[in-house]
Amino acid sequence: MRIRIIIVDDDELICSSLKIILEMTNEIEVAATLSNGDEAMGYLKETGGIDVILMDIRMPVCDGVLATKRIMEAFPESKIIMLTTFDDDRFIFEALKNGAKGYLLKNVTPDKLIEGIRVVYHGSMLLHPNAAAKVTDMLSKKRTISFSEYGITETEMEIIRYIADGLTNKGIAERVFLSEGTVKNKISEVLDKLQLRDRTQIAIFYLKGGRL
Repeated sequence: MRIRIIIVDDDELICSSLKIILEMTNEIEVAATLSNGDEAMGYLKETGGIDVILMDIRMPVCDGVLATKRIMEAFPESKIIMLTTFDDDRFIFEALKNGAKGYLLKNVTPDKLIEGIRVVYHGSMLLHPNAAAKVTDMLSKKRTISFSEYGITETEMEIIRYIADGLTNKGIAERVFLSEGTVKNKISEVLDKLQLRDRTQIAIFYLKGGRL
């Protein structure tokens, strides 16, 4: 089954170029190209959802950050990748806080873009290397809470750190010497303890020292 996506960008040339690139693979179907967040929301209401959304940040009418918040509230199963020319901390973390699953710059190579869509579709986080470096910088900052207050165990804390690093469940399992299924169960327990929605919120909660 192909991954169904929509592209949301007010630049028609960008939309056309991305559509051509993505449809070079039989894995991906570009269901629509739209010019702002309101159009994306309208499309999703009509169709009932989509697998992956490539979302620009700066658009008229409704920008990508606000659109991400609205879409995630109404269609939480859809996965959003922020695709932009702007390498800005504010946009990265606001978009992730609002539920985006990934962030890539528009100058990413076609193979990296296609791989990024696969990664997010299968449930992992995705960050452009520039953004990942900033995430690493944040990891060194002093935490404002003790996760033990939430009943988080040492193993769960280790899993939280690896989630913040963007590792898949398989990657985490290899590092903590547990089965992939056990890691998945422990992530569910962490979500319950911290009262969070998904692994993206776990990462942001950790990076921001226990705040969303």
